[in-house]
Amino acid sequence: MTTEETRTDGGVDAGEPTEEYADLGATTEDAMEIAETSMDRVRELVPDETLADRIRQKSVHATGDPEFQHLVRFTGEEEDEPIRAGARAVLDEQPIVTDITMVESGITGRGHDCPVRKAIGNGAELAAETGITRTAASVLELDREGVYDGAIAVVGNAPTAALALADCIADGTRPAVVVATPVGFVKAAESRKRLRAVAAERGVPAITNVGRRGGSGLAAGLTNELVHVASDARDGAVDLDE
Repeated sequence: MTTEETRTDGGVDAGEPTEEYADLGATTEDAMEIAETSMDRVRELVPDETLADRIRQKSVHATGDPEFQHLVRFTGEEEDEPIRAGARAVLDEQPIVTDITMVESGITGRGHDCPVRKAIGNGAELAAETGITRTAASVLELDREGVYDGAIAVVGNAPTAALALADCIADGTRPAVVVATPVGFVKAAESRKRLRAVAAERGVPAITNVGRRGGSGLAAGLTNELVHVASDARDGAVDLDE
């Protein structure tokens, strides 16, 4: 992809000269007006006082459901901790590692210089040998390579990827932050519950949700909000040390 090519979120690859753009990746006048109006309406429904509120707002926008704000969970000493940790990782240009291609494609290319990669496509031999899912094997393979230490670890689709990541953290892997919203009726809620428990025990900041809902768009949106918080910190609008 060249620096001129647009991504699915309306952004472009990191490295392109920064130009004015609104949240949600809008760049044209009409698109920016729509994006700003949309978020204004979300802020009428969701508090706008803390960094955690910004994640709740993004969850509502991504799902189109005001009630989703009550399903978001933050693992850390206080609610803002995962957002601060994620924003610091963005400023430090740490890798953003997603479970599948769809989540990778939704990560904005603006406002950061973090390398973005997906886990899926790795660990094929492990999956064939053990019979575990390709997404679980891909997470385990990248963990063997040390990819997740210090990274922004994102799971938006596969519960087995979240369970594998939880096992890695239990064994000593330390992502900077975890964003996990795997979706579905089988193991989705359980995988996030397991990940929350392990993250809390091991001191790894995490953003998850409860229930069966979730998905790639939600995970990408929440990760993009970490990028926006980092951009605001870079501009002096947010103090990450508060």
